[in-house]
Amino acid sequence: MPLSSIASTNIKPSTVLPLVGDLAPPHRRAAALSIVASGLLLGMLLARLLSGVVTNYTSWRTIYWLSFGLQYLILFLLWLFMPDYPSANPTLSLKSYPRLLYSILTIFLQHPRLIQACLVGFCTSTTFTNFWTTLTFLLAAPPYNYSTLVIGLFALIGIFSMLFTPFYSRLVTDRYVTLFSVIVGILFALTGTLIGTYTGTFTVAGPILQALFLDFGCQSAMIANRAAIYAILPNARNRVNTAYMISGFVGQLIGTAVGNHVFAM
Repeated sequence: MPLSSIASTNIKPSTVLPLVGDLAPPHRRAAALSIVASGLLLGMLLARLLSGVVTNYTSWRTIYWLSFGLQYLILFLLWLFMPDYPSANPTLSLKSYPRLLYSILTIFLQHPRLIQACLVGFCTSTTFTNFWTTLTFLLAAPPYNYSTLVIGLFALIGIFSMLFTPFYSRLVTDRYVTLFSVIVGILFALTGTLIGTYTGTFTVAGPILQALFLDFGCQSAMIANRAAIYAILPNARNRVNTAYMISGFVGQLIGTAVGNHVFAM
């Protein structure tokens, strides 16, 4: 129940990224999205690192109390500094909400580009969570036998992706067709998965290289997908984003469940 409550209320990333799509000019949309996505990635990296450190020295419940305080700090900072912005659909009312939810399905079925982005997002999210979930089990078992503190330090590997992706998005994704960046991201993720699969059981270089390639590949593909789908319906970016986020969340759930099951075998 507590985990489901956290998942159902953690909606800020889902609403901030469509807002960036509204505010950024089309020729700089991918670069703007990559900067915000890098901030989200930094939060996840610090969460992995901090959870490993805290769990190593205190109770696991401490991290939840810390998260509780940080959420209220974010709420206070948003209330102070976030400016008002006009609604994309000012004529809609709360009564239209069920119809808007249904329209997500119709939008999904009417736009092949969105279907393609959702399929790619599903697969990359599955691969991403599959790796990071089972990495803890791999490093805690022989031949590594690392502590939770050392395992948490592996989150620092993602800093490379966080720093490099904004430059890549500005130089490549914004200049060329977004499908090119999606294909490049998939190839990087596939390369990292192959390296980790065949070397991760006997050398720590395998998981390190897999984390580098996988983080960059998944993030660059995600940014390119978002830049592409936000151009479909400018007045319905939140609904387009909802369809894309659902595919990503389903992929994360399947990646976690299947990864745990396969690793246990």
